[in-house]
Amino acid sequence: MSSMSNFEVRPATLRDAKVIAEIYASSSQAAFKALFPGEQLPAVSADKGVAYWRDAIEYAEPQVHVAVDGDQIVGFVGFDRSRDKGTPNTMGEIWAIYAASSHWGKGVGLALWDAAREGLIEEGCTNVTLWIPLGNERALRFHDLAGFKREMTSIKTVPVGSVKIEEIRLKRALN
Repeated sequence: MSSMSNFEVRPATLRDAKVIAEIYASSSQAAFKALFPGEQLPAVSADKGVAYWRDAIEYAEPQVHVAVDGDQIVGFVGFDRSRDKGTPNTMGEIWAIYAASSHWGKGVGLALWDAAREGLIEEGCTNVTLWIPLGNERALRFHDLAGFKREMTSIKTVPVGSVKIEEIRLKRALN
């Protein structure tokens, strides 16, 4: 993957929480519809989503950066140390990475990945993981191109509303 991008990436501010929550909700819905046509993704209230992202931004847990196109936020990434039990302190994790569907395939994800990688290296991490639903071909393809490898023994089932989703952990070195 090339690291050329036309998007500025900066740390999120509290004012960004509403747009981050909106991008999360709309992108999640679009991805979920592709995975489970006819099923409804459980709605998260707008207030709850904004509150979650405000807390994440305020306490830097996870660290949150946004991709900006002009004056419009078009994506975000949340990253920090791994939440998986038993991982070393040098293991980072991409907690969330989302682009507005209007900007899919335009380099937003790459710009966000580059920023997260730099941030995790600054934190002393040497490796990074993330969890992706097995059926999310777009996300799997993106992370494959970014050098992530699938850990086949990590597959787990996660309930999302009335549907069960199989997720897989992907991992790569940060250097």
